[in-house]
Amino acid sequence: MENSLFDFIYIHGILIVGEIFIVVTLLHMLYQRRTPTSMISWLLFMVALPYLAIVLYFLIGTRKQPTKNNKSPLQLKSCGTRVDEANNIDGILRANGIAGVSSHNSFQLINNSVEAFEVLINEIKSAKKSISISTYVFSSDSVTKIILQALTQKALEGVEVRLLIDSLGSYKLYFLQHTLKPLRQAGGQVHFFMPLLRLPYQNYINLRNHRKIYLFDEKVLLSGGMNLAQEYMGPIKRTDQWEDLIFKTEGDATYQYAQIFEDDWSYATREELRSATVPASKVHGNAYIQVVPSGPDIKSDALLEAIISGIYSVKERIWIVTPYFVPDENLSQALKIAKHKGVDVKLITPKTSNHLIADLSRSSYMRELQENKIDLVLYKGNMLHAKAILFDDTAAMIGSVNIDNRSLLLNYEVVSLAYSEEIIKGMEKWMQGFIKNSDSHWSEPSKGRRILENFMRILAPQL
Repeated sequence: MENSLFDFIYIHGILIVGEIFIVVTLLHMLYQRRTPTSMISWLLFMVALPYLAIVLYFLIGTRKQPTKNNKSPLQLKSCGTRVDEANNIDGILRANGIAGVSSHNSFQLINNSVEAFEVLINEIKSAKKSISISTYVFSSDSVTKIILQALTQKALEGVEVRLLIDSLGSYKLYFLQHTLKPLRQAGGQVHFFMPLLRLPYQNYINLRNHRKIYLFDEKVLLSGGMNLAQEYMGPIKRTDQWEDLIFKTEGDATYQYAQIFEDDWSYATREELRSATVPASKVHGNAYIQVVPSGPDIKSDALLEAIISGIYSVKERIWIVTPYFVPDENLSQALKIAKHKGVDVKLITPKTSNHLIADLSRSSYMRELQENKIDLVLYKGNMLHAKAILFDDTAAMIGSVNIDNRSLLLNYEVVSLAYSEEIIKGMEKWMQGFIKNSDSHWSEPSKGRRILENFMRILAPQL
């Protein structure tokens, strides 16, 4: 009898505690003013697997971080001559507190894997004072071995070398760090962003640093979509290398990227925030560039707002290059409305990406676009990992952000918007290369596949 009473109290106690946690979770979602789509997704997950859903919600369900004891809001400073508002995209960004367009920048588009590697190595070898690198993926392979050797040599020469790596994106290196030992012994500093081996309440494992910032002497910058691994670049062209893009710039834009790196470095290392060096007044080129960070350290969703506003305002075309496509409802609706207005809307994406789950998740959204006569440009070559957007002939976006919920609403990202005619024409020519080697045919799914694709829409806000 006593055992039965104890079992009754024990079981009902667990149920009551579980119900309390469910109520707390629901209140937390309401307090955060989450989107209806996100809330419904989590609610369905709680119905199916309530206790697992609660744990995962508090582990990976947070978007914007509270400022207390966490990364402070990022406020970029501008050092260039004030440039008048370029267009409505620039206006939306400024209204959200993003610094305006900077002028007098040089700009070189690099879409060749060998050229990208050669430029990176040359800049490492040419650095005199400092090398600051932030990347999502840093693999242990033949290419990064050369990069590490070059960085180690510069550290031995007295150059300050700082390497910031995302611990989840580079989890193999995070757990097996022996290849980093020579660089550290030479005086180079290596830190991992948001270490995995922390208690959940001390960490935000869901919020990854997806930014790519390769900065040399705080004067020369490389950025874009390329991580540091043999899939992206190397001394020789490999048949299995991915299609990707980076750019090189000098000028005022570099100063803003340096500020982003310093803020990320300070947060990851708990060191005092260092001020980026203001560049000397000098004309490096005629490129107009606007640097746009996004993520938990930006108070608003400025980049997403700007993209949606840009889609609504285009008159002739909106061409999007992205490896993964899981848009929110507002962005998807904007693309359909643009098409109905007669705009040339193209989604340039790999026919098959490197992630099966990503392909399943995007399929329903892409079929919806296809039903609205939007051009699906399915690239047939190697994995297309680049991220870029063309807005008419007025703006080009290039950076680290994918067109999915994780990039646009969760990760730390950074893009550059270029407003110069020469850059836009170069981007157009590069995109046309994918269009020529593409396929618009997409076979109808089986009933089982269609159900699975539509089911993945439930999980999409968390992917």
